[in-house]
Amino acid sequence: MKKIVFGLLAFGLTTQAFSQVIKTEELSEVVVVATNYKYLNNVNSEEVASVPVEMLERKVASFDLKSSDYYQDDYDLYNISFYIPDGKILAAYDKDGKILRTVERFTNINIPSAVKKALMDRFSDWTITKDVYVVNYKDKKGAKKTYKFTLENGDQTIKVKTDEDGNFL
Repeated sequence: MKKIVFGLLAFGLTTQAFSQVIKTEELSEVVVVATNYKYLNNVNSEEVASVPVEMLERKVASFDLKSSDYYQDDYDLYNISFYIPDGKILAAYDKDGKILRTVERFTNINIPSAVKKALMDRFSDWTITKDVYVVNYKDKKGAKKTYKFTLENGDQTIKVKTDEDGNFL
């Protein structure tokens, strides 16, 4: 009985030793090019505006123009629109797929803490009834972010505009 157990054990260990042969195979080279990294660096802030906003901006940056149905060699400029329920982005691409400019508009997003603090300091008794986040990106100038708010206090209503640092415009 001992001989059978030791024989099965030795047989089991030797079959595993033969399974360690690794077949090497040469893989083709892959080149990854980030054409719209500048756009993402400009529109992203320290605080996340909202998960849908960030996801749509990443979708715009990773959009492959050359493999889309819209692409033709004849045109130098392509305007592509991206929509979600909370907002939209209109992006202008060149013929190589690089983002030249965007116009973005989102509603009901997470307001950055600097903007919240500025609103609370200046309009402490007012409530925010509507908020709009607008981003204008240009390749040469970068991104300009503004927040538009509708504030109410009883029967009074005012509209306020700030930048991303909480400075009133």
